[in-house]
Amino acid sequence: MKILFHDFHVVDAFTDITGDVFVDGESIVDVIPESEPRRQFAADIVLEGGGRLVLTSGFVDMHAHFREPPPRQYGGHGPCEKETLEAASLAAARGGYTSVVCMANTNPPIDNAEAASAIKFMADALGIIKLYPAVSLSEKMNGKKLSPYLAEKKPVDKPADTSIYGHSYGHYSYSPYRPPLVSEDGKDIENDELFTAAIRAAAEHNAVVSCHCDLDGEDAAVERAVKLGGGAGGIHIAHISTKGAADIVRKHKKTQALTAEATPHHISLTKYDADNAGAGTFGKVAPPLRGETDRLAVIEALRDGAIDVIATDHAPHTLEDKQNGAPGFSGLETAFAVCNTVLVKENNFSMQKLFSLMSAAPARILGLNGCGSVTKGNHADIVILDTERENVINSSLFASRGKNTLFSGRKFLGVVMLTLCGGRITYQSSF
Repeated sequence: MKILFHDFHVVDAFTDITGDVFVDGESIVDVIPESEPRRQFAADIVLEGGGRLVLTSGFVDMHAHFREPPPRQYGGHGPCEKETLEAASLAAARGGYTSVVCMANTNPPIDNAEAASAIKFMADALGIIKLYPAVSLSEKMNGKKLSPYLAEKKPVDKPADTSIYGHSYGHYSYSPYRPPLVSEDGKDIENDELFTAAIRAAAEHNAVVSCHCDLDGEDAAVERAVKLGGGAGGIHIAHISTKGAADIVRKHKKTQALTAEATPHHISLTKYDADNAGAGTFGKVAPPLRGETDRLAVIEALRDGAIDVIATDHAPHTLEDKQNGAPGFSGLETAFAVCNTVLVKENNFSMQKLFSLMSAAPARILGLNGCGSVTKGNHADIVILDTERENVINSSLFASRGKNTLFSGRKFLGVVMLTLCGGRITYQSSF
């Protein structure tokens, strides 16, 4: 399909112009500033931005939980009632996300390339987003020995199993999947030797190691991860929430390969919000919501580059599970509105900085070539935004099965109008 986006405010980490963007199939064919003569394109669809609507590169989420376990031949048991691949993918598209890494802590965990490949195949068949399943650091996430994937000295290219939930999909073919990120998210590997071995093995597989740092407290766990990772190939610190952790990362990233992320809820909410909702139930998240000093420190770390990425840590739960203390919030469908309001409107971040945090930086860290910017020749992964439109969050309308959020009923600025993934319209609201 050929689509012409006419008279849009085109903004990404590297560009800030008004002009036209022409998409043909899966690629961005041209980006034309308004200062240049308008060109004629044989477009199937023409969308008008009125010089006001923002066009940017599709968002990239390094950290989300999609819940659906590996297929049955890998010990799985079918879709999880908390979430499905389809529901999470639709939620991502509604949030402006075109590329998402989903964590390995399903039941059972994703600890081998075959299981990850099968999940990716199912997501690719849906055609809603580009999904990159993570693989765990340890086998069955038990912290005792390397996962089967990382235990391979060199990745072995072998045919992926295309039999999914008992149905044959042999008429499809795809290359063996190599995850761009590995993680034991939800826990730390307590054994230093195993943790270091996992970091080194991940480097051989060209995979980023995302570290959940909670052992003996966040600051101590970040210090430990940075120390061990510095000599083993570099790491990525997940969901930083304290001033101390941000300071540690800022100090060490000058001398070693180190990146970090923060979540929309940790830059916008505090312990006060958690307590009001129920600190042990609906307000519970890991790491927990902190005080105002920590919240502001994380924002400043995003501003000065100590923290590189905004990641949602999308964690859908059933109502019963939240009542029983399951940690986490659904975040894919609220991330842009929250970040636009808190960072751009309240803390004077530029839109270019915001889109670096939400798109360009995570694409670069993950090695997703052709993603992260609105550039001629790049993938046609695009999101259209109304950055000034009021957005009152209504979790009952979420595409995600998880309605657990502290943002429901709150007003923000910023609405996702359209998401284009690989040249396909995967979400569209009314212009």
